[in-house]
Amino acid sequence: MLDPREALKITMTTTPLNTADAETSALPNAETLRFDSFGLAPEILRALNDQGYVHPTPIQAQAIPVVLQGRDVMGAAQTGTGKTAGFSLPIIQLLMAHANNSASPARHPVRALILTPTRELADQVADNVKAYSRHTHLRATVVFGGVDMAPQTTALRGGVEIVIATPGRLLDHVQQKTINLSQTQILIMDEADRMLDMGFLPDLQRIINLLPKQRQNLMFSATFSPEIKKLSASFLNNPVTIEVARSNATAENVTQVLYKVGEDEKRDAVSFIIRERGLKQVIVFSNTKMGASRLAVHLVKQGLKASAIHGDKSQQERMAALDAFKRGEVEILVATDVAARGLDISEMPCVINFDLPYNAEDYVHRIGRTGRAGAKGDAISLHTDKDERLLVDIEKLIKQKIVRLQLAGFVATSLHSERKAPSFAERGARPERQDRSAARPYSGQREKVDPWFLKPYEPSASPAPSKPMLAGKAETTKPQRRAALLGGFVKS
Repeated sequence: MLDPREALKITMTTTPLNTADAETSALPNAETLRFDSFGLAPEILRALNDQGYVHPTPIQAQAIPVVLQGRDVMGAAQTGTGKTAGFSLPIIQLLMAHANNSASPARHPVRALILTPTRELADQVADNVKAYSRHTHLRATVVFGGVDMAPQTTALRGGVEIVIATPGRLLDHVQQKTINLSQTQILIMDEADRMLDMGFLPDLQRIINLLPKQRQNLMFSATFSPEIKKLSASFLNNPVTIEVARSNATAENVTQVLYKVGEDEKRDAVSFIIRERGLKQVIVFSNTKMGASRLAVHLVKQGLKASAIHGDKSQQERMAALDAFKRGEVEILVATDVAARGLDISEMPCVINFDLPYNAEDYVHRIGRTGRAGAKGDAISLHTDKDERLLVDIEKLIKQKIVRLQLAGFVATSLHSERKAPSFAERGARPERQDRSAARPYSGQREKVDPWFLKPYEPSASPAPSKPMLAGKAETTKPQRRAALLGGFVKS
């Protein structure tokens, strides 16, 4: 069995470890390595054997021995290459010294914290960690927003060594004093570029301030921009950079094609592609929540089994849709980029970009949902004239041209294209409207007027007395009663 220290020497033969800058490791021959070559505990090897894992992927072959040495790591690899096992297996090994079956929560403090940008990714990472540690006495739990905090609170107060969390919900538990991070030894950021690039930085800084100064930091992602590398230098300590493939590269086993269609034909094009290819499991990516919902409704009307998943859905709805998709009850999952990071659907043959992503790096993550673990997959994108700039950015990032093809045999038949409202220019150019306006000059309508109001003024006759006056008798009138003032009656 190869000692982890020897594995580290093999991994780092081309790059010394005493440089001030971040280091890059060489790729060992992963085909000759086995998981039992790293000195992992028998309990971990048993869990790997249960899942049929024998040989590590390139990112795992490089990362595991480095992490076992306690070094800070920046790991970059194509999505779907096993980054989760690349960091979870060694941290489970490092924490095995603290594993115990005591019922006391004090014997199970939080020793490793894994942060993820999305709830779905947190749940998936938690499933993997629990599977790898199932034969040990280590405890793991996941906390994320959108669901009741009570079960999470119960699990945290019972004691756990490994916590997988999204930043916002983790800070909620910190505020409620249901979690203590003072004994955390390892911090892992999965999909680190998104964690630092999409508004998580203030929350991350608050979390980092709660951790011990002396700890191990791991950052894993499919993409690392120069800005992200510069930012990560603020809390990584002389990290080892592991890149098993060209940065921002797409998997070679994923076939990428591009179809140009009209904006009002895109929904019909998606249903045509699904039917023409006979796809039974596909993720369709939309840039907007409303667009995802409308597309899912359209596909259902076309007789396809589709469901939408996006940020406006409750967490229960999102998890239910994802579970139904994994079981095959839903064949088409229409999603925003909430599903572009970390979702691992085995043997998914195809992804479709209904919209090209605004962020070019998201294209890499989207198409990484297919062609995972060495399998082949197809990535199909639709684009219109207005998407040319986005397409240029994507091809510049991945450093290759996407194959353009014609969607042969496609004819848009949906009523929504026929009911499209005419533009302002089209409405103004209608000759019949211009002729009608010229032939019919405006004439104001007069309201009906009562003729009585048009007659000249005539004074009315004096009213006749109601009672005739009696001759010889003067009419007597009673004196009116007057109110008395404070000074008495006024003399008349």
